[in-house]
Formats: sequence, structure tokens, C-alpha cells
Amino acid sequence: MKAVEMANPLMQTIEALAKEKGIEPETIVTAIEDAVLTASRKYYKTNETHEDLKARFNPETRQVDLFAVKHIVAEVTDPATQISLKEAQDLYGDEAEVDMEIEFPKRTDVLGRIAAQTAKQVIFQKVREAERENIFAEYNQRIGEVINSTVKRFENGDLIVEIGRVESVLPRKEQSRAESYSPGERLRAVIKGVNRSAKGPQIVLSRTDPALLIKLFEQEVPEIYDGTVMIRGAVREAGDRAKVAVYSRERDVDPVGACVGMKGTRVQAIIRELRGEKIDIVEWSDDPVAFVMNALSPAKVQRVSIVDDKERVMEVVVEDKQLSLAIGKKGQNVRLAAKLTGWRIDIKSEEEKRKEVEAQFGALEIGEGESATAEGAEPGDAGETAQAEEDLSAVAADGGEENEAAKAEEE
Repeated sequence: MKAVEMANPLMQTIEALAKEKGIEPETIVTAIEDAVLTASRKYYKTNETHEDLKARFNPETRQVDLFAVKHIVAEVTDPATQISLKEAQDLYGDEAEVDMEIEFPKRTDVLGRIAAQTAKQVIFQKVREAERENIFAEYNQRIGEVINSTVKRFENGDLIVEIGRVESVLPRKEQSRAESYSPGERLRAVIKGVNRSAKGPQIVLSRTDPALLIKLFEQEVPEIYDGTVMIRGAVREAGDRAKVAVYSRERDVDPVGACVGMKGTRVQAIIRELRGEKIDIVEWSDDPVAFVMNALSPAKVQRVSIVDDKERVMEVVVEDKQLSLAIGKKGQNVRLAAKLTGWRIDIKSEEEKRKEVEAQFGALEIGEGESATAEGAEPGDAGETAQAEEDLSAVAADGGEENEAAKAEEE
């Protein structure tokens, strides 16, 4: 009874340590068994004696018992690990049989201070390994999730942040150019990955990944959270601009309006979180032409034609005054639209297209003049002429409609 009472603090320590480190008490018990075994092997010099030692936690006495294990054999060749059948039957009666194991208790109170230090190191190492494994398993399942963290310090441009009691890293390449941070500041980031390292699992966060934008929309827009509105794609140039393609499963729900919110409250909350990053919300369409026209928002597109369906190339014609808006600052708008739609987009103004068609039409007229002595025009030439005339008529029609609209506005 006295041994149980004295050993009770050991169980209290095990339970407290398990709670603090977030690991199972059985893991710590196993670590203690390994620690006692390691210290005992060093004390009893098993490298020389070749004894087979085993440590086992006794739940009744709440102490770790140590045993020397011997195998019952018909003929003994290694006295340190074997015992003859006759000796075993003298100890345990006829129940003892060949190939069975017998455990002989050994003292642990003689291990001494050095052995205790060894045991302590082994326990700490095992607990640390178990804690790291738990952290890796937990956060590896949470990749893509948005978490709250606190800035702790800077290391060579990387940001070390805390998630609860766990440290994680926000690498420089995953930081937005428009953002600056200071120690103690709270920020939201998406878990991009978990890497194993010698110092334990390294949780990598990101503020530039499109997944952060998608998760923020899920948190701010109930229609996205419940699945009424779906995000079909998102692209970003972090700190500058982003485009999000949305689609509604219900005809009565406007996907763009749901994401923008009343007076822009929903999208403004996301813009504030991303420190002023502009966000274009466009409606997704299974028609690639309509999708490209939407993706080039806020520019207004006049005409879209598919140049090469196999290579996914489109030609877009916009008004002259809309050209710079469609292309965007340093080509940003058309670049993001191309990433979002998966099509290569060639943007031309109406004036450029008109000159191109006129040049083609002029070349065809010259070609026809040179072949005037021939018996008749080739069928291909007639087709090309008709196509050029059609393009020219379309451009002229667009220009006429634009002039009529301008006159109507003036009146």
C-alpha cells in the first residue's frame, strides 16, 4: 500500500504532461518503459553480458518493473538468455515447456544518478517525438484551411507566427507585397503545407494563395457556405488584383450580387482583410466566349471570336477607349482573365481590327487584279474575299452602332 501511495505522484505527473503536450498518457508510459530499459542496459552492461532485459509498467503498483527474459530450451548454449527445461520445471513445475519465456525480476533502485539522467533524456526525447507526430498529423489534415495566428518574430525575411502553442512560418514568397507586419499583430492565413524536419514539423502558411481568397468568401458569403453559389475559379496577383468566377445553382439567386452583398459590405470585408487588394467578381459560364467576356470585366467587350479551338486561342475586339482598361496595368487584367478562363486572349481595338481587315481586303483585291487574265477565280479566293467583307461589315456595323449611341446620348 505504501508503494502505491508513493507512486501516485508519478501518475499525476504522467497525466499532467499528457494534457500539456496533447498526447495520450499511454505514450508517456511507453516512453518511461523505454527510458528505464535504456538506463538498465547501460547499468547492467548488457553489451557484455548479452542479457535480454524487458521493462513493463505495473498498473497496480504504478512502478516500472524490470525483468531478465530467458527462453526455455532443451540444451543451453547461452546461459545469459537461455534456461534448461529441467531448471525451468524445478522453478515452475510441469507447466514449463520448451520455447516458453521466463521473466526474472531485477532491481531498479540500484541504477543511480547517471542512469536516472539517461532515463530523463529518453523520456523527453520520446515525448517530443510523440508531440511532433501529433502536430504533423493534425495540421496535415488541415491543409487549405484558414487559421488565425499571431506574429512572433522575423527570420531572414520569413515571418514566424504562432497558432496556439505551435510555431509556423510565413515565407517571404508567400507574403503579399502590399502588406507589412509587426510583432504581436494578428493575421489570417491559409495552411499551404506541412513539412517534416529535424526540428519537428514545419507548418507553412500563405497570404498569396488563391485558396485564402476562396476561404474568405466562404466565411463571408452564406450562399457559398451552404452551396447555393459555387466558386468555379480564383486567380490572384497578391496585393494588386484578383478575379473570382462564381456560379449559382438556383436561377433566382444572383451569384455576383450575393458575393458583393448589400452596398458591397461582403466583398469590402474581404478587401480589408487583404489590405486593399481589388477583387473582380465575374459570373462563370460553360460557354467559353461568354466566360471570356465576363472575365475581362470591368472592360466592355464588343466581339469575341475563337481563333484556334484546339490551342484555346481567342480574339477579343473592344472599343478604342476600352483597350487600356481591357489590357490593364502592365497587362494585369488580361493576364488574370487568361488564367481564370484557361484561354489565350488576343485583345485588339476596333481601329486595329478595321485596319487589319482593310489590309486583308486590299491584298485580296491586288491578288484578284493579278489573276484577271485567268479563266476564273479560285473558290478559295472567293471564300477569303467573302470572309474579309464580312469582317469589314461587322467592324463597320459596330462603329455605326457606336456612333448612333453617341448621337442618342448627345440628344
